[in-house]
Amino acid sequence: MTVALMWEARAAEGRGAELLAWVREQRLAEEPLRRETFRAPQDRVLVITWWDAPYDASLPELPEPGAELVTRAVHRWRFESVDGERSDR
Repeated sequence: MTVALMWEARAAEGRGAELLAWVREQRLAEEPLRRETFRAPQDRVLVITWWDAPYDASLPELPEPGAELVTRAVHRWRFESVDGERSDR
C-alpha cells in the first residue's frame, strides 16, 4: 500500500522564503519513496512524502518549525492511494 503524508505550514509575515529554506533542510530518519515540496500564496509551504507502508504505520514526519517562523501550528494529513481500485458509481 502507498501512504502519502502531507505537511502544510503558513509562514509568519515576510518569512515565506525562510520557511521554505527551513523545510528543504529537514531530513527524515528514513528516505520516503518520493518527496515533493510546494509553495503557494500567503507564504504557505506544503510537503508530501510517499511511503510503501500500511496506513497506520509509524512513519517519520517533518517537525514543527519554530513558533516565530509560522502563524499557526502545522497541518498534517495522511492519505492512502486508491489507484487501481474499483470505484462504485
